[in-house]
Amino acid sequence: MQSLTFTMPKETGNEVHTTDLKSRDILIETDKYQIGSESGKVWLAQDSTYYPKERARFYHNLMFYFYTMPFILADNGIMYSEVVALEKDGISYPGLKIAYKANVGDSPDDEYILYYHPETKKMEWLAYTVTRGQGSKSTDFHFIKYNKWQDVNGLLLPEELIWYKSEDNLPTEARGEPRVFTNVDIDASHMGADYYMIPDNGIYVDE
Repeated sequence: MQSLTFTMPKETGNEVHTTDLKSRDILIETDKYQIGSESGKVWLAQDSTYYPKERARFYHNLMFYFYTMPFILADNGIMYSEVVALEKDGISYPGLKIAYKANVGDSPDDEYILYYHPETKKMEWLAYTVTRGQGSKSTDFHFIKYNKWQDVNGLLLPEELIWYKSEDNLPTEARGEPRVFTNVDIDASHMGADYYMIPDNGIYVDE
């Protein structure tokens, strides 16, 4: 597969995310702004100051990363280990911890735990830390429930994610409405490098 596109309906309008699965260049399109990456350089384009420049790098591939679990966890530079199972609603979910070697990606100190259903083997929970800008590992895990899956070109991809509140590094109750993904397309054709190029009104966020 070469490219992935999905739409996230939001109160402020739809976000359409397109990613080149080989180069990992990304384009996020909305009515108010665009965020993209061109050969790894993140850019922001807008006609006003609607979207904060300092958040663009953090956000540009965030939803792509969550959406492509567990496939993304086969990237180079990852270290795996087993962890204690997550006990939730009478089910014991086995867990695999994912950590990164130094200098891998934007936030190599981030850690993830994939919890899967003991019978179906499907991923059902993701625990993750956020370390960008902190300069060290965090022990505070956030939780997402992979609540619904959909078949797209023979692949199981998320249809609905639910963020959860947590206490003592365990999920407690749903936080807000589910994040729904529509108009999902993943296929063997790519958009071409020009598709991800910075537009005339864009700025590189790290300059």
